[in-house]
Amino acid sequence: MAMTDRHVRQFGSSDSGTGSVADIEAATKRLVFALDALEAAVERRVESDRDEDELAARIQALGTDRSRLANELDQALVQSRSLERTNREIAGKLDTAIATIREVIEPGETS
Repeated sequence: MAMTDRHVRQFGSSDSGTGSVADIEAATKRLVFALDALEAAVERRVESDRDEDELAARIQALGTDRSRLANELDQALVQSRSLERTNREIAGKLDTAIATIREVIEPGETS
């Protein structure tokens, strides 16, 4: 909590002879301003730390998503290669079946 002018006046009203009331009031005001600035700096630091924590959490989540997506991509590639292999096998069997059908339909001709 920041000191108010009332606190400054109360403190300055008991002059102990070591300095003028105005000097004490000025020093107290400087102290109050310095404490206010320190409090504001601490609040900014806390907010900054909170932002850093949120950023770290987001980076962690992105890393997890990246790993999951990389795994899904690997699985999709394996599946794609399997489908390509199956497609080639089926295409070969179809070519053989077509050739056999042509031989049956047109026995004298060869392609």
